[in-house]
Parts: sequence; structure tokens; C-alpha cells
Amino acid sequence: MNLRISTAIGAMALFAGVAAADAAELRLSHQWSDKDVRHQVAQIVADEVAAAGVDLDIKIFPSQSLFKAREQYKPLSRGQLDMTVLPLSYAGGQQPAYNLTLMPGLVKNHDHAARLVESPFMDALEEKMAEDDVMVLVHGYLAGGFAGKEKCITAPEDVQGLQTRAAGKAFEQMLAGAGASIASMASSEIYNAMQTGVLDAANTSSSSFVSYRIYEQVACYTPPGEYALWFMYQPLLMNKSTFEGLSKEQQDALLRGAEKAQAYYLEEAKKEDSESRRIFAEQGVEIDDMTAEEFEAWRKIAAETSYKAFVDEVADGQKLLDMALAVE
Repeated sequence: MNLRISTAIGAMALFAGVAAADAAELRLSHQWSDKDVRHQVAQIVADEVAAAGVDLDIKIFPSQSLFKAREQYKPLSRGQLDMTVLPLSYAGGQQPAYNLTLMPGLVKNHDHAARLVESPFMDALEEKMAEDDVMVLVHGYLAGGFAGKEKCITAPEDVQGLQTRAAGKAFEQMLAGAGASIASMASSEIYNAMQTGVLDAANTSSSSFVSYRIYEQVACYTPPGEYALWFMYQPLLMNKSTFEGLSKEQQDALLRGAEKAQAYYLEEAKKEDSESRRIFAEQGVEIDDMTAEEFEAWRKIAAETSYKAFVDEVADGQKLLDMALAVE
């Protein structure tokens, strides 16, 4: 064989080998269906990275097909999983500070949530994530409200004596402090519990209220509006070492996709709340919004119950709580 041709073939083979070495596949796991907003957030990032042509592919595993819902943070931190969309409070066992991301009264509305993710409070949480070799690609909060079988639930006195389902331990503590009896169950069980008289009131996300048709069982709905108690931080996370091991072009493509996805996430989260309001109203359910005074009344009870428990249990809990409350 001609030496020049042989050398050219060798160089081409070497180049192909380098290109193959640079190509990477990232595995992204989450618990929701492919119709859920959180899947769409992940898909935007995957699509933007694919379009960038940087030899990086993100394979999404929805519906707990790779890891169970509450079992994703640990493999992510160990590098056994590259990316996940996860309610951060699920990892409260590993980092108790994360329980602040599902705490009543810390977030008033979606615009407030957007300010919170740009605050020193979020910087402090991201420092804790970095200790676990985890980083945030896309920030996002989803909101929720209250529904009552016989009456509206806007103020603390409205739950006195009612059998109530809350979304999260901190909410159970606050509701118990307001005089409610607590019934712990998955959001998928609310409908039957109300139908059979086991449950008088419920607190869950806007999307769950709609997807589980709770409007068929209640007289009044308090959707997230200018004021809401229930906000849950559900970011798209990535293993930090995996990100740092990518090329500059691959990192930039991920960050561009993340920026686009975060804007979409905020817009869609607001839409979910508006849609829940519309659907409940169309079904003849009374709509009653929480006022600023009612919000502050709830927050006062939370301070005596949920906040106090958090501070007692977490070494730097008071500092983190104060940082969150300082965001106007």
C-alpha cells in the first residue's frame, strides 16, 4: 500500500477514535410520565444539547424506569446516575437542610420563588449539594393549594377539627398546630378518602388536584395565587464531576439548554395553577383565594411548629431559615 495513503488512513482512524472518545451519553432519571412538565423540562435540555452537535446525548428514563422516585439522589451523588429531576426534599435524609425546600410559608408565589433561587439562601443550599458532588442545572418550584369537602380552607381556623391530608411532614406539623387531625396518604388516595368520608380537606399540588379529579369531591378550592403556602422545589440536578468532565462546548450546550428550560418551567408552573383554577370553577366548585393576612396567620403557626422543629433538628437551621425568610 502506498505509504501516503496508509498514513492518511491511519490519521483518519485516529481522528475517528478521538471523536468516539469525546462522544458521551448521559442518563437522566425521573418519576413522572412523559406528559408531565418536569419531563418536558428535561426534554428541552436534551433537545438543545442534541441540536448543538457536541457529541453528547441525554437519554431520559421516565416513570421510575431506572430508579425509584425517592432513590435517585444517592446514585446521582455517587456518579451512578448523571442527571435527575427531583423534589429536593426527598433527599432530606442525606442533607436535612433540603427540608426547607418544602416548608410552609417560605414562598408566597412564583415570582417570589424566582427571587429565592437567585438568593444567598439558594447559594447556601448549592454549597451543600456540592459536598455531595451534585449541582443544579435547572431551578424550579411547583405550587399547590387547599380543597375542602364542605367549606373553604384559607385561614388556620378553617381546619380546626377537620381530618386533613397534607403534602409533607412540615405541613402536617403546621396543620396540627392549627387544630387539624392529620391523615397521611399519597395524593392518589385523596379522592377515595374524601368519597368515603375519611378526609375533610386536602393540601397538594395544583397538578395533582386536577389529575386526580378532586373537583368531583369538594365544595371549595383555594388555588395558588398571589399567596400560597405550598411550594415544592423540584430542580433538574446533575452529578458535578460528570459535568466538569465534559468539554467546554458540551458544558455550554447544557447550560444554554438549562436556561431555556428554566424559563419554560416558570411559565408552565404558573399555567398549571391557572388551569387548576379554571377547571375547578368550570366544575362548579367555589374558588376562594388566600389573603395576605391569612398567609401571615399561617406563617405564624408555622414558626411555632414547622420552623421550630427544623431549627431544633438542623445544626445551621436557624441561619438557613433566616436567609430564606429574608428574601422579599
